[in-house]
Amino acid sequence: MLRTHTCGELRIDDLNKKVTLSGWVQRIRDKGALIWIDLRDRYGITQVFLEEGKSDESLVKQVRELGREFVIQVEGNVIERASKNPNIPTGDIEVVPYRIEILNTSKIPPFTIEDETDGGEELRMKYRYLDLRRKPVRTKLELRHRLALETRKYLDSQQFIEIETPVLIKSTPEGARDYVVPSRMSPGQFYALPQSPQTFKQLLMVSGYDRYYQIVKCFRDEDLRADRQPEFTQIDCEMSFVDQDDVLQAFEGMTRHLFKVVKDVEVGDFPRISYQDAMKYYGSDKPDIRFEMKFVELNDVAQGKGFKVFDNAELVVGICAKGCASYSRKDLDKLTDFLKKPQVGAKGLVYVKINEDGSLKSSVDKFYSEEDLKEWAEKCNAKAGDLLLILAGETDATRFAMNELRLEMGKRLNLRDRSVFKPLWVVDFPLLEWDEETQRYYAMHHPFTSPKTEDLNKLEDEPGSVRANAYDLVINGVEIGGGSIRIHNKDLQKKMFKVLGFTGEEAQNQFGFLMNAFEYGAPPHGGIALGFDRLVALFGGSDSIRDYIAFPKNNAGRDVMIDSPSVVSEEQLEELGLKIVNPKSQASS
Repeated sequence: MLRTHTCGELRIDDLNKKVTLSGWVQRIRDKGALIWIDLRDRYGITQVFLEEGKSDESLVKQVRELGREFVIQVEGNVIERASKNPNIPTGDIEVVPYRIEILNTSKIPPFTIEDETDGGEELRMKYRYLDLRRKPVRTKLELRHRLALETRKYLDSQQFIEIETPVLIKSTPEGARDYVVPSRMSPGQFYALPQSPQTFKQLLMVSGYDRYYQIVKCFRDEDLRADRQPEFTQIDCEMSFVDQDDVLQAFEGMTRHLFKVVKDVEVGDFPRISYQDAMKYYGSDKPDIRFEMKFVELNDVAQGKGFKVFDNAELVVGICAKGCASYSRKDLDKLTDFLKKPQVGAKGLVYVKINEDGSLKSSVDKFYSEEDLKEWAEKCNAKAGDLLLILAGETDATRFAMNELRLEMGKRLNLRDRSVFKPLWVVDFPLLEWDEETQRYYAMHHPFTSPKTEDLNKLEDEPGSVRANAYDLVINGVEIGGGSIRIHNKDLQKKMFKVLGFTGEEAQNQFGFLMNAFEYGAPPHGGIALGFDRLVALFGGSDSIRDYIAFPKNNAGRDVMIDSPSVVSEEQLEELGLKIVNPKSQASS
């Protein structure tokens, strides 16, 4: 062994022990007669101490030739530190070496490998293997490991079995864009990387494995943002002989377990809210319920008074910001500027101040009397000192903008406390959504989601009004996962494909294997997939999942460390039956 102990292990009880440590030189402090080395490994830092006149002269000389990030082995004796460091676990001791061996040298790193580094994000991504040596990054990956371990423990205790499903599968037209992989053995044909193991886990239910799970890599070729990566990990689960309540209770249990054992947090109730109410009161299907500020629709009290912005709007909606009547004109202008950002898209903001003396002041006093404004305030349950913020316009766009404003106010008022966790289930989603461009319905979740039993009779004549037996788990405004009770009947699955515009032949070609399996005793089943990266980021108090992935892609979907994606040789393309099309020659032709 190249070490008897790790660099985070030694304590005051280890005094006078002869030890061997191995690790990286994080820092050398040379004060002339006294020299200290901070020796680091994955487990922590141990201080190594030399003193001129007491330490071997050749050893002192050797130490002065060391550089940052040299890999060394130290043999020495544990002594008590004269000046203790309470900030690290090994701060009571240090090691006086009698032998040091350089195991490998190092170039000077492009950034400091410290908790607070001088390296920008792009530089650290290029040298990710160095960034991973830093404690803040390591702590995030340790959190990820712990969550995965505890997830497996919990699901194992509930009789779930972990089964791997294929990575090279068949491409399907529904959902996000696939990553496709050419097959050399079958020229002109392609595999796809899985967006999820959906059909395979349903087949496992047909096979009698009534509780399946997998912590699995999935792939989607879609535009990126802080909570998306081209490849991501999900906790994928399926259960047989269950209804919606059974699935929700099982994964409430798992969520409670993870919060308790990993963060020592007791999670409260998991309220359920319909999709329709989520959109009406929060303008989002993933509402943050750590704070109130629900939407209040004001059409009946705000329209018909000659203010065209309101009179011509599909929706007039307000929120009450408690205690904000003292906002200055400058504060309100900043909110207006926020709303006018292209990514929010509102055209303006109407406000009403309920002053401490009970009087009301608004930006639309020209059109509305104080009695009118009092009616608005009463409807919004506003009291003296509160501020009403009101938007109007087309329903969906106005709800979207008001959701952004609500979240921004929650942030400004410090109501979005990262140490508080408020889960909820959003249920009763629409089964289908209409696409104007293609003039057809698409499955809001996926084509295997079962309609609500009470809406089955509407599937052919009123498909847009059918609700799905589907559910999303939302925590603090983040969609952690979603699932549904599945269709397990071949005839209903055929009907669903027909509503989605598939011909019988197309449905058979794409999903015949699943419908054929349904003829051999498919049990009622349902499941859920939780975004593991998002869950870890939530536990870590971050908005970005990239920080919790060992080797993530950047915002352009590139791995700048290995320079991927990259071109491949013409020989490889020929072998795969592919050829490069020159964009310039293609345009000229």
